[in-house]
Amino acid sequence: MSASPRFLVLILALLLGLQPLTTDLYLPALPFITSSLEASLNQSQLTLSALMMAFGASQLIWGPVSDRYGRRPILLVGLAAYTLAAIAAALAPSMELLIMWRVVQGAAMGAVVMCARALVRDLYDNPVEAARIMSQALTGLGVAACVSTPIGGLITAWLGWRAALLFLVIMGAITLAVIAWRIDETLRAPDHDSLRPARLWRTWSTILGNHTFWSFSLLQTASYGGLFIFLASSSFVFIEYLGMSTAAYGVLMFSTAIAYIGGTLLCRRLLLRLSVQRTVALGGLLSITGGSLMALFALAGWHNLAALMLPFYLYMISHGINQPCAQSSVMIPFPKAAGAASALSAFVMVVGAFIIGQWLGQAMNGSATPMALGIWLSSLAVAATSWGLAARVDLYRPT
Repeated sequence: MSASPRFLVLILALLLGLQPLTTDLYLPALPFITSSLEASLNQSQLTLSALMMAFGASQLIWGPVSDRYGRRPILLVGLAAYTLAAIAAALAPSMELLIMWRVVQGAAMGAVVMCARALVRDLYDNPVEAARIMSQALTGLGVAACVSTPIGGLITAWLGWRAALLFLVIMGAITLAVIAWRIDETLRAPDHDSLRPARLWRTWSTILGNHTFWSFSLLQTASYGGLFIFLASSSFVFIEYLGMSTAAYGVLMFSTAIAYIGGTLLCRRLLLRLSVQRTVALGGLLSITGGSLMALFALAGWHNLAALMLPFYLYMISHGINQPCAQSSVMIPFPKAAGAASALSAFVMVVGAFIIGQWLGQAMNGSATPMALGIWLSSLAVAATSWGLAARVDLYRPT
């Protein structure tokens, strides 16, 4: 790709932004979907957790395939499948079919996000530069997260929940057109043996035996875990428990995305002065501070907007610091298997999210306490991985 770094960041933001659009935009509609389709709370949670599980599991296939055939064809296939699945999900007559098409949508989204991350490894060998480019792209993802829930709330209020899901069709089609028109292949040396079972097994074994991979993969998983808990439970906590309107909830979600964007901007400034390891260590401090305060206030019975959200903003700033560093660093040791490394790290992340989602569906009791305690546990895991495992890696040592 001969495009400028600025154009690359815009493309990456567009591709990575599909994930928050897919997970966040329909959140204000989730209570209405649940009642309209006469579904249980556990079923409604599956529209998110099953999508995320498919998102991660599919990348185990997409990663090696993209290492063999390149990023561009996988992006085109993934975006086409995403758009078709989004149409079917919006028209689904039952919760069971909605979950099924959300699973297909998640699998297709896996191809898009995995290739976007692999593009960074294709083009940048230096870990700090890779993290800086990723932080800029994830600022764009934060912008997508900013607008997703407010747009979803307005569309749901005006046109209903099916219209909110149809908005994803428009975004999928636009992204497909942009990629088909402007993106060239970035993979410099395709691995023609990447899909052979023996080679695939050796690749996965090498990645899974690498300390750097596990350090940053677990950091990515722990940080996303707290966000996933918030995404899966916040509409019920704030709309049903605290009586917030869908429009006000959309503004609330906008504010969390602003905090995340602030974290990505802070990440870039930190990387100008600090190593990746020291940057995520600071992120761990912010995470455990926010998570601990949130749990403390909830256990004290302070179930109000300020007590829940002010600590969570600290957690989201930390998330904006940790995610660019983690997502880029898991691939640094594997220049010839960036797709496979990106895929495996995403799989680890969504397995963690799926397990959390199952726990959350059982733990939710009509109050904010399960959400706050889950985010606190995630913040403990973030601090443990950023201060322990990630602090001891050498990103410049070849594998």
